[in-house]
Amino acid sequence: MIPKDPVMLLSYINTQLRDNYGSLEALAEGLDLGKDELNEIVKKLEGIGYTYNADANKFA
Repeated sequence: MIPKDPVMLLSYINTQLRDNYGSLEALAEGLDLGKDELNEIVKKLEGIGYTYNADANKFA
């Protein structure tokens, strides 16, 4: 289950990216997230000041 709290979500997503997925797209596919669900996660993290950095493969 993906956390609803933005700070917990940040930790969860970055851990998944670091340990299991080489890109945000691979994470979405691996967790069976649709485009809308992925966009919701990205917007939630942007709402607390984090954006996805593809080179580092994390939200920072």
